Amino acid sequence: HGERTEELIDWIKEKFEVSILTTEKEDSIAVEETNFWQEMQSNRIGNLLAGARLKAGLTQAQLAQKLNVRQNMISDYERGKRRLSPAMGKKIAKILNIASDRLIK
Repeated sequence: HGERTEELIDWIKEKFEVSILTTEKEDSIAVEETNFWQEMQSNRIGNLLAGARLKAGLTQAQLAQKLNVRQNMISDYERGKRRLSPAMGKKIAKILNIASDRLIK
């Protein structure tokens, strides 16, 4: 629910090559059994960051500019190539208007 949900659903569909909704019960499986779920869990922080950034309507470059860092740092965070420090997690959470504990392990 909320703003920009269609954009988020499109991003999930494209990134994970999944169908989000099905009307056929026999086509349904538990989300925990899907490759989508396993990949989401393997990079939980990065995926949460990317989703929150998209919901806020920011590009990686725009978020990087607000943080005074390079765009590739944001890309690395989102892909799980770089770990968020607690301080950076708090800064990002404030900009994206989300709870900082969502980004800090």
